[in-house]
Amino acid sequence: MNIEEIIRASIDTKQKMLESPQILNRIKEAAGICVEVFRKRGKLLLCGNGGSAADAQHIAAELSGRYNYDRDPLFAEALHVNSSFLTAVANDYDFDSVYSRMVKAVGRAGDVLIGISTSGNSANVVNAVLEAKALGMKTVALTGEKGGKLAESSDICIRVPSTDTARIQEAHIMIGHILCEIVENALFARP
Repeated sequence: MNIEEIIRASIDTKQKMLESPQILNRIKEAAGICVEVFRKRGKLLLCGNGGSAADAQHIAAELSGRYNYDRDPLFAEALHVNSSFLTAVANDYDFDSVYSRMVKAVGRAGDVLIGISTSGNSANVVNAVLEAKALGMKTVALTGEKGGKLAESSDICIRVPSTDTARIQEAHIMIGHILCEIVENALFARP
């Protein structure tokens, strides 16, 4: 593929999202859940692997720091940022348990977990969603078009209409930015 084809493929994926009332409604629902959690002083936890971990950390930073303007911080955290915890649990238990164990440690009923996986089948993300649900947390998944196991286990699954990992990840960060903008505007709207 040349540069133009890559850009067109990215635009095509986002165009499909724009034309899907189901996807747009799920993004709106996920944003509404996040707004409610923050209004009740709850937490937003995020997890993923590789590029999806980077997206989780990026979204958390936008919410806990700032997005478009200065305002009070929100409790948003990516579950992989404590590398000592992550490597200890992976070593002492297994990698499939790293996120579910952290969810069990810090998650509470009424909080929300966003699990990010292009395949929807990352075992550690699926296990985190299952643990979050057991604790009474709301769960949102960002996946590719197949949804995988996360489509079955999460409250809301936002499936990007693509099977291309790069196009899915590009759409995931766009969804993350949309969530941040909606949350910030709902909670800190300027007069």
